[in-house]
Amino acid sequence: MMNNNRPWFQAHKDEYLSAKAEFETGVAQAINRIVEFDDSVAHITVKDATYRFYRDTRFSPDKSPYKNHFGAYIAAHGKKSFHGGYYIHLEPGNCMLACGSYYLPTNILTACRNEIMGNIDEWLSCVENESFVRLFGHPGEGSWGDAHGFGLELLKTCPSGFPRDYEHIQYLRMKDFCCWKTVSPDYFTTDHWLDDMAAVFKVAKPMMDFINAVIDDYE
Repeated sequence: MMNNNRPWFQAHKDEYLSAKAEFETGVAQAINRIVEFDDSVAHITVKDATYRFYRDTRFSPDKSPYKNHFGAYIAAHGKKSFHGGYYIHLEPGNCMLACGSYYLPTNILTACRNEIMGNIDEWLSCVENESFVRLFGHPGEGSWGDAHGFGLELLKTCPSGFPRDYEHIQYLRMKDFCCWKTVSPDYFTTDHWLDDMAAVFKVAKPMMDFINAVIDDYE
């Protein structure tokens, strides 16, 4: 990122603080809008949902001191839980909305896979309906930064202990249950962005609820 250094940042800190305040206002509005269809996040504050702008560079080869984006994760059990939530990402040329859970540990992934097999019709109704496929596609079709996607990472083969000839093996190969959609840079400046955001998240919510019902047994 150009000018990602402390002297430049200090000289332009007022601009950062103005952008930060505007973003946090938007996050507050987003929380209030999401609560209309998911009251499990009604207790979440802007501080609960947002992240530090300053990077922890101690264990990273990239020593840039600042992030190049604003992000907010609106999740009922908090940012650090496995319980899925709603994510808003603002970055030049890479704005997006995302929903679900990622980086799940093996035991929870195994439980999710068993739940999918045991309730496959319910699962398919969540992820193979026209609206979901139109917005997010199918597992493995996109990677982070692409226009849309469902599943950040898939196993190359069938997970251990599961039938290799299972009809819907693509869902058992998923290592996360996150879906996302990129949006234009001016998406959040329109008068109707909250309604547009809500429409996307409502489509993703049944998938997230299915997985959260499993995750919550482990948290």
